[in-house]
Amino acid sequence: MEQFWNVTLQLLEGFTQNCALFGVTLLAALPLGLIISFGSMSRFIPLKAVCRTFVWIIRGTPLLLQLFVVYYIPPMMTNGSFRFGDRMSAAMIAFIINYAAYFSEIYRGGIESIPKGQYEAGYVLGMTKSQIFFKVVLLQVIKRIIPPMSNEIITLVKDTSLARIILVEEILKFADDFRVQGLIWPVFYTGVFFLLFCGALTLLFRFIERKLDYYKG
Repeated sequence: MEQFWNVTLQLLEGFTQNCALFGVTLLAALPLGLIISFGSMSRFIPLKAVCRTFVWIIRGTPLLLQLFVVYYIPPMMTNGSFRFGDRMSAAMIAFIINYAAYFSEIYRGGIESIPKGQYEAGYVLGMTKSQIFFKVVLLQVIKRIIPPMSNEIITLVKDTSLARIILVEEILKFADDFRVQGLIWPVFYTGVFFLLFCGALTLLFRFIERKLDYYKG
């Protein structure tokens, strides 16, 4: 029993790194994704092309490769004079870039799904473009993007374990250290931490969806 609690405490210490990576990524990628989506829908062709090319590259390459690029390429190209902070900082940057690209497409799909007639009706009523977006369109967009957004956010929880590839000391890194010592069960035990976290998020998103059920648009 003592061994169980010692393993639990060490895995919990590692899981705090996963939670930190999750929280920072979410806080930064959500607004950044919205900005990128506006660029992707821009009428300014060069900006639109840059944003869509960026999204295409990020969505078309593995997150593992992006982690390697962010952490290893800058010091290789500058003879070690520049790097994006420590391993955790590099992981955060890679995750933010990756998830901002995915979130941008969810935002874009939600915004473009709103009928053009609603914009035209707003103009007829004398509303500005920003007023139409924030007072008419935004709530409808939020309702429509909750299911795909919740799916990506839950995927983010599990993807944080990929940070171990650049030796970030997250929960699976701790579990693998136990495996080297001859203890295999902590590797499977990590699933409990992810299940509980993802379960809590699932309940949260179901609550949000129920709160938005009043709106049938």
